[in-house]
Amino acid sequence: MIYETHTHFDDKAFDNDRDDAVKRAMAAGVTRFINVGSSMETSRTSIELTRRYTGFCAAVGVHPEETGDLCEDDMTVLAEYTNDDRVVAIGEIGLDYYWDEPERDIQKRWFARQLALARKVRLPVIIHSREAAADTYDILRSERADEVGGIMHCYSYGVEMAKQFLDLGFCLGVGGVVTFKNGRKLKEVVEYAPLERIVTETDSPYMAPVPMRGKRNSSEYLPFIIEEIAKINGMDAGEVEEVTFNNAVRIFGNI
Repeated sequence: MIYETHTHFDDKAFDNDRDDAVKRAMAAGVTRFINVGSSMETSRTSIELTRRYTGFCAAVGVHPEETGDLCEDDMTVLAEYTNDDRVVAIGEIGLDYYWDEPERDIQKRWFARQLALARKVRLPVIIHSREAAADTYDILRSERADEVGGIMHCYSYGVEMAKQFLDLGFCLGVGGVVTFKNGRKLKEVVEYAPLERIVTETDSPYMAPVPMRGKRNSSEYLPFIIEEIAKINGMDAGEVEEVTFNNAVRIFGNI
């Protein structure tokens, strides 16, 4: 059994074959999916997918790039969404300094606000952090995110930052980049981190693993990621599959 901890099957990239793509993922051994919101709209559509597909749960939250127009009423709506039993996390939320907009103070404000919401509703968080390691860590600490825990999605920093996030109680989301030739930094992190603190994800439809790199990503490609994690650690792929599945259950609950 494979646990997909981060996918976006509501994305328009799946509009022509969504049902078939989900069936192929299940045929590949994926039995649990977290469809992750990145805006108010996709938080809603993520919940809708949980009604449509067996094994689907949702995360609701607003990606840093989408925080420019947020207001407190949106936080009220997100809080209402968490009353749904299939909503198991707040995410994806965080900081993204790759782009200049929204400005960093706005991103920080809504990151902190959504972390506070997660603490209030007692749900784990799924963290997006790009070129913002220090600020991400500082806000996670100041907002006591260790009280709910969660995942550093698409982990992209080095071993030293990994140690800090692990010490804070977070798990690391490992996706297709670990299969890339230029993914040396992530390979080093996977070798360093205890397997009990790693979860598998695709972030589909983005960042397909080798040998599918350059194509639309989908959850059916998770076995390639699991095989690479196993290769790095000199382990059997079946063991990696089992441990990472149990890690995700520990975070999100046995739903």
